[in-house]
Amino acid sequence: MPLIELKSVSKIYPLGSQQVIAVDDLSLSIEAGEFTVLAGPSGSGKTTLLNLIGCLDEPSRGEVWLDGQEVGGAPQPQLAKLRLRKIGFIFQSYNLIPVLTAAENAEFTLMLMGVPKSRRRQRVVELFAELGLAGLEERKPSDLSGGQQQRVAIARAMASQPAVVLADEPTASLDSQASEELLALMRRLNREQGATFVFSSHDPLVISRAQRVVTLRDGRLESDR
Repeated sequence: MPLIELKSVSKIYPLGSQQVIAVDDLSLSIEAGEFTVLAGPSGSGKTTLLNLIGCLDEPSRGEVWLDGQEVGGAPQPQLAKLRLRKIGFIFQSYNLIPVLTAAENAEFTLMLMGVPKSRRRQRVVELFAELGLAGLEERKPSDLSGGQQQRVAIARAMASQPAVVLADEPTASLDSQASEELLALMRRLNREQGATFVFSSHDPLVISRAQRVVTLRDGRLESDR
């Protein structure tokens, strides 16, 4: 069974008396352990598709399955639990909490899950060592570089060992060297820990590093290679 499966999914947004079809009758399967990018120009539907996979939005038509469970029409409390336990998010703007330290930001999902403080700190210390952040646990986000903040966001996404990590334009705020380092890091996590990554991006660097490239145009699947 695929980790992620979309069956004839459409997402339609009302716009006055008109309708915008952001995703149009799209079917897609993603296996566990893949390193996949959703590519395409602005407005192609890739961010909408990522939001559907991440249970941040629900389809207008069709079915979305995650780890053997249909999630498309599930009630919000159930979706919130699913996002907490099954999905790690890496946001373009990092979304770190300014008043928390780097370690506290990385622990945040585990705290919401009720993991005891000692266990969640141990997990984060291990992740920080693996991500090249050792010694930065007590720094606030404002004291970190953009690349370091992005690594803290990765630690937060990976802390609960989710079924899938979703990243929306992960290199958009980084220079080319930081982007290279970030992609190499995530590819290593993918290989060594079996973590499943799905990106949305139009960055040629991200696309060149992906194991699989799913290209969208006008909400439809244009190619899959």
